[in-house]
Amino acid sequence: MSRSIDYYFSFQSPWAYIGHKVFRDLVSAYDLKVNHKPVVLLDLFSETGGLPLMKRHPVRQRYRMVELQRWRDKRGLNFHLQPKHWPFNARLADGVVIAAAEAGHDPDGFLRRVYAAIWEGQLNLADADVVRRLADEAGLPGSELVERSTSDAVSAAYEQNRQDALTADVFGSPAYVLDGEVFWGQDRIELLADALKSGRAPYRPKP
Repeated sequence: MSRSIDYYFSFQSPWAYIGHKVFRDLVSAYDLKVNHKPVVLLDLFSETGGLPLMKRHPVRQRYRMVELQRWRDKRGLNFHLQPKHWPFNARLADGVVIAAAEAGHDPDGFLRRVYAAIWEGQLNLADADVVRRLADEAGLPGSELVERSTSDAVSAAYEQNRQDALTADVFGSPAYVLDGEVFWGQDRIELLADALKSGRAPYRPKP
């Protein structure tokens, strides 16, 4: 029987993009069922004590740029550190992910294309035509999902993702939650791999 993992992410997060292929390799290797849960980072930051990027101390902002370059090389990627249309309103793209999953589609092909479109292609993911085209290219019914993305049902699911994230102690993107244990950041994927390989019981804040 497949194990289930909750995948909390934001398309705004370069770290979610950087770790996505490695994460999907684990999904394939261990036949994981992925619950895709897009979230708004600002909402999580405001609830958990995090700061938006531009409100962080310049020292932290500079270090972030160094880390992005390190991990770009480490993961063998080629992307823009400050893409043209970033930051942007990810509500539409997030809504398409939710709508696709609710309709029984696997949204991963769309995720891969969106991540690449933002960080490599520098496309505007707040543009409905761009989102529709990427969904179509992923083999999804783009027009239908873009229309569905603004529905009350999708909005309710989006809010539920926020609540689920806070309940699970998720405070950033990406976060992978396996059996209630949070692995925050793409640099924890190797630790996630260790947990999957060993089959150990999940660690808890209070042992």
